[in-house]
Amino acid sequence: MVMPGFLTEENVVKRVLALDVGDKRIGVAVSDLLGITAQGVETIFTKGMERDIERVKELCAYYETDRILIGDPKRLSGEEGAQAQKSRAFAERLTQMGYQIRFQDERLTSVSAERVLIGAGIRREDRKKVIDKLAATYILQSFMDAGGWDRKEQNAENFGEREVFRLMEGYNMEQDNIVQLVDEDGNEVDFQHLMTLELDGKTYVVLAAVEPSEEFGEDEAIVLSIEQDAEGNDVYASIEDDDELEKVFNRYLEIAENDEDE
Repeated sequence: MVMPGFLTEENVVKRVLALDVGDKRIGVAVSDLLGITAQGVETIFTKGMERDIERVKELCAYYETDRILIGDPKRLSGEEGAQAQKSRAFAERLTQMGYQIRFQDERLTSVSAERVLIGAGIRREDRKKVIDKLAATYILQSFMDAGGWDRKEQNAENFGEREVFRLMEGYNMEQDNIVQLVDEDGNEVDFQHLMTLELDGKTYVVLAAVEPSEEFGEDEAIVLSIEQDAEGNDVYASIEDDDELEKVFNRYLEIAENDEDE
C-alpha cells in the first residue's frame, strides 16, 4: 500500500514555476512533485528582460520543467493596464523559447501577501524583499487548488452546467460602478458591482442586477466565481455548490457589516 503523499513514479508530476512579474522585482514560486502545494523560491531583482529571462531559464532547468505560470495583473474592473502588457510581453518571450505558458488571475494576491507580512510583524523595508515571492506562492496555490496544469489543459473551457458570463468589450467599471456582462447566448446584462473578494484562494464578485428580470430578482445579490479560459481571459461562472455559495455570501455580509460599523 502506498501512503498518501508518498512519491512514486506514478504520482510524480512535472513542476510548475510561477512568476509574479513586476517593474522592479519578479517573485518566483514552484509546485511540489505531487502537484498539490506551492512554495516560494526567490525574488529576482530585475536587470532587464533578457537577464531576467536567463534566470528564469536557469530555474526551469533546475526544477526540470517547461511549465510556467504567470500572474495576470488585471485591474478589478477586468481591464488590462501597463503592467499586464509587460507581463504578456515577458510571457511572449518565454513562449518563443519553447516554454509552455499559462496565466492566473493575480488580483488581490499582493494585498493578501502584504497583510500576512504585516501580521507577522515584518518591517516595511524587509517586506519588499519577500512580498513578491509570497504573492507568486499565492498565485500558484490558487492555480493548484483549481486543479493544476493538467485540469486547466483538459477542462479549461468546460464549466459543466454552470452559467458563464464574459465582460462586454470596451467595458469600464468606473462609470457608475456598473459591470456589463454577456451570457453564453449573447444577452447583455448590467449589474451593480457590490464587492470583489478573495476566499480560500479563489476570487469572487458580488453583483446586483440593475434591472430586475425573471432570472435576477430585485435586491437579489448574485455571487459569481471569477475564473479563466484557455487564453487567460476572465469568465464569471455561477456557483453550483451550495456550501461554497453560502460561505462566500456570509463572508460578503461580514465585510459589508464591518464597513458599515467603521
